[in-house]
Amino acid sequence: MSLHLGDTAPDFEQDSSEGRVSFHQWLGDSWGILFSHPADFTPVCTTELGLTAKLKDEFAQRNVKAIALSVDPVESHKDWINDINETQGCTVNFPIIADHDRKVSELYDMIHPNANATLTVRSLFVIDPNKKIRLIITYPASTGRNFNEVLRVVDSLQLTDEHKVATPGNWERGNDVVIVPSLQDEQEIKERFPKGYEAVRPYLRMTPDPKTNWSGE
Repeated sequence: MSLHLGDTAPDFEQDSSEGRVSFHQWLGDSWGILFSHPADFTPVCTTELGLTAKLKDEFAQRNVKAIALSVDPVESHKDWINDINETQGCTVNFPIIADHDRKVSELYDMIHPNANATLTVRSLFVIDPNKKIRLIITYPASTGRNFNEVLRVVDSLQLTDEHKVATPGNWERGNDVVIVPSLQDEQEIKERFPKGYEAVRPYLRMTPDPKTNWSGE
């Protein structure tokens, strides 16, 4: 099954390190990050899971739940979690799916025969509260994920869902944004963007970040 941006994230029920997970029910009205690992006790993934645990407050601020996946069984996951906690100085605080039958891997097209016929590739999905897939990134086994980039994309998605803007290259919270080309009504622009805008070109109109409070307070 090949998934694309805007598709509904496939639902599933599977065992995990925190018990049985019914994915859509578990996700509820939160955003979700589902990311896969080739196997337990792999070095790059050990560092990633530790980093994810340490980012719990950052995810919570954005209403994001993280859930990992590996094809090994639950007992192996629990042993691996002990290693992760000890070596990464953290406490793993999210489920790791035990995809021993490859059900979820196949639903999410995580088996790439040309990369490896049996192991999941290292894919990451950002899923919104409507269960729509908003981002797909697939990494090679040798390259650790950049979770700062994942958080940046979530910030962009949440901002652009709320306001009629897009975010330019290398955008981060608080930086100027782009007014979408489809918005042409000057009165609406004034109401939406009271700080004004700069028309670099007719199609490139920059305006200050319309979200003033990023802390969630």
